[in-house]
Amino acid sequence: MAVYTHLPADTLERLIDVYDVGKLRSAKGIAEGVSNSNWLIETDRGRFILTMYERRIELDDLPYFLGLLDHLSERACPVPRTIHDRDGAAFRMVGDKAVALIEFLPGVSIDTPTATQAYNVGAALAQMHLAALDFPLRRANGLDIATSQGILASCGNTALSGIDPALPSMVDIAARLQARWPDDLPRSTCHTDLFPDNVLMLGEQVSGMIDFYFACEDTMAYDLAVTHAAWSFGAGGHEFNSEIGSALVNGYQSLRALDAHERQCLPVLAQGACMRFIASRAEDWIDTPDTALVNRKDPMDFARRLQFYTDHGADVFGVGSDG
Repeated sequence: MAVYTHLPADTLERLIDVYDVGKLRSAKGIAEGVSNSNWLIETDRGRFILTMYERRIELDDLPYFLGLLDHLSERACPVPRTIHDRDGAAFRMVGDKAVALIEFLPGVSIDTPTATQAYNVGAALAQMHLAALDFPLRRANGLDIATSQGILASCGNTALSGIDPALPSMVDIAARLQARWPDDLPRSTCHTDLFPDNVLMLGEQVSGMIDFYFACEDTMAYDLAVTHAAWSFGAGGHEFNSEIGSALVNGYQSLRALDAHERQCLPVLAQGACMRFIASRAEDWIDTPDTALVNRKDPMDFARRLQFYTDHGADVFGVGSDG
């Protein structure tokens, strides 16, 4: 989440009036994240999240994203529903940009999870995968391993080296990962961005999974690998927490057991998950204007995680070294 576009108070008030949610009391910009502009909206009837779609999201994809939220929330997944306007529309246009109002869910994001919290996050991810099996819409992964390699190559060695001298080497590493990538694993609709700041907790329980704007159809084990890479390391990607990593996988398997082939592929899937964030963070670092209310994220955080999975992934996931 972030704020790229600033909306005047009268524009926000007129916009909220088209929804049956009460009168606007306040709107506060949310600085976290890198892709969209977001505001915490408070009315005399409750709280909501207003999102303006800025980057990497095509207008034609919005029925998929917003329909997915409604599909999952109707199946008791901890996911916010879309607030439709008085005409029944899931999103509206403000100028040339689309906006949507989303249910606000209680809870807080956890910086340092317990093993029980990680277990419950894994279970919530599996619940989502199973609930999405009958979601009728499809969307390809726009940040797959081939795209990640292309993003890094398009950034150019000079710009990548300006972030860190090690980054240009990631182009060739991505190519080697692409050559090993499995394409025969069970699929569903996946979140692909389930970082701790995209999960809300009430105590040990998951109260909300949010920010589905990278959701797509992909292999379920890859989504688990993304979540494993996002949750199992300390700040900066320097230290791996095996207790959290194991709890996350065990929680997932409490609802959906991985087959032998999925487990064997987890090391390379985890490396690919890291490469996805190396590429997107490098691109965002280069492209984000200095005036934007955005916290830049260091791609080297995930380069260190990638190296860990390259060296220790087979042991972490308990599979053969060819995984």
